[in-house]
Amino acid sequence: MSRRGTLKAALTLCGHVLVVGALTLAAASPAFAAKPVGAGHGGGNGGGGGGGGGGVPGSTTTGFDVSYPQCGTSLPTPIAFGIVGVDDGLANDLNPCLGPSSAYPSYTQSELYWAVATAVGGTSQPDASLYVNTADPGNLYNGSPIADWPTSSSAADPYGACTTTTIRSRGHDYTVGQDSQACAWQYGDDKATADAAWLTGAANAIDGQSPPLTVSSSPSNYPWWLDVETGNTWQSDLGMNVADLQGMVAGLQAAGVTTVGVYSTSSQWGSITGGTSSSSGSLYGLPDWIPGATSLTGAQANCGLPSFTEGSVTVTQWTGTVDNDLAC
Repeated sequence: MSRRGTLKAALTLCGHVLVVGALTLAAASPAFAAKPVGAGHGGGNGGGGGGGGGGVPGSTTTGFDVSYPQCGTSLPTPIAFGIVGVDDGLANDLNPCLGPSSAYPSYTQSELYWAVATAVGGTSQPDASLYVNTADPGNLYNGSPIADWPTSSSAADPYGACTTTTIRSRGHDYTVGQDSQACAWQYGDDKATADAAWLTGAANAIDGQSPPLTVSSSPSNYPWWLDVETGNTWQSDLGMNVADLQGMVAGLQAAGVTTVGVYSTSSQWGSITGGTSSSSGSLYGLPDWIPGATSLTGAQANCGLPSFTEGSVTVTQWTGTVDNDLAC
């Protein structure tokens, strides 16, 4: 991923670029956020999935969600609907098999194509949806600046102007964006804008190979889910995290998206945002996608849980060879 600006040295920590030495940052590089492990996304290894099919060929009521861990594996079919991860587990790493890539050159290896081509419908969910990783690393982590923390913001930033500041850490001076709600909002907006562009690029690459099914390149033709989990990097200032997520909603809406929801649990959402009320702005009333069940019965029960965003629970997930999903 390209970087602009003066850069004397860099080191990689857990797959993230941290800048070392005096610099002025002006472009994106990997954000600091851990790839979630365990429950939820990324737990499956590919394969048949389970539940809800009824044994009728070409018919199922079960949806599935996949992302980078399933790249190159055999994905379930048929599916009622598919939810595909845009990112590679980090807030701005691209899933290498979202569309054709050097590692997965054929459109038939694309998870986006799988969702669109394989889904048979029959539920309240559309054939294909997308989810994106989220995080709010702030401008500094363990004494080193985050290379893609913004240094300015657009006129749309509701928190005002994101401006630069100088910080000194480990004997070095750095010019970075302020650790402010304005910069956090812009960070989220930047990540969502990149996600929308990645979707368009993936779909265009699929369509460019002339498959038997055209995949829409418009972000507006898909519902989008924000994956909000404590396994990623968040700030202790919950207001900053709220601003970051509001920026992501704004970035997707600017790309034409009309349906944005949240994948999380009540506990994790509360830890990251402090909970949702009418004062939460664009986060208030978003639809929920709730994980945590280990069976279809448990997923059905979770459809009755209260919404942690004060919206509605519309999808629940239960674990399987590939994560299974139920339209509530």
